[in-house]
Amino acid sequence: MLTLATTTPGEPEIFASVQGEGQSAGRPCTFMRLSRCNLACTWCDTAYTWRFEGDNRPHRDDTRFDRTANQITLSEEDAAARILALGQNRLVITGGEPLLQSPALARMLALLPGIHIEIETNGTVAPTSALDALVDQYNVSPKLAHSGNAAELALIPERLAAFAADARAYFKFVVACEADVEAVQVLCSAFAIAPERTFLMPEGTDSATITARLKWLTPLVIKNDMRLTDRLHIHLFGDTRGT
Repeated sequence: MLTLATTTPGEPEIFASVQGEGQSAGRPCTFMRLSRCNLACTWCDTAYTWRFEGDNRPHRDDTRFDRTANQITLSEEDAAARILALGQNRLVITGGEPLLQSPALARMLALLPGIHIEIETNGTVAPTSALDALVDQYNVSPKLAHSGNAAELALIPERLAAFAADARAYFKFVVACEADVEAVQVLCSAFAIAPERTFLMPEGTDSATITARLKWLTPLVIKNDMRLTDRLHIHLFGDTRGT
């Protein structure tokens, strides 16, 4: 069984849209958002996947969500059928942290031959070998200090090194200030993360904040020969579920 987030109570967050970030930005795809996360970013825009009643991990909104209304379990067969019904040839699995559910994901993906599979991950969890064999692309987003996560939890050397050595992995760093770019440079140097697979993305959940940060971030991307990514879905749909 898979544990998913919901768009509304009882409705799993499986939907067709366009990828808003990173290497595949602008591509039509199906999204599936899983619930549960092993980290707790203070600015997380999907806190409804992990910050349930009784969870005291800090978040800037200090909102806690009802687990029953915001989680739903589906069989691997049911999830695969819903994905196929949307008719897209690209699936983005996001969260939460999807790799916490690697065994069930592997069983589901075995039912989806011919679909390009992307998994979005915070880079702290290793996929099972069965799942890894079915993945076309990893979108790895290691969390910097401004996320509020301790480095020993968020930046695990062996996992960063493994993803850096995998040509399927693209790195996306959430940046809120210029000092964050310096932190990214240190990580890229330490783990040999290729600049052409390194995206810098402004933190923000509204167009005004993202646009303002893109303006000062762009020269830094040029200077450091990295790649810039917007948050297209925020500009199109706002900070909403199922988009």
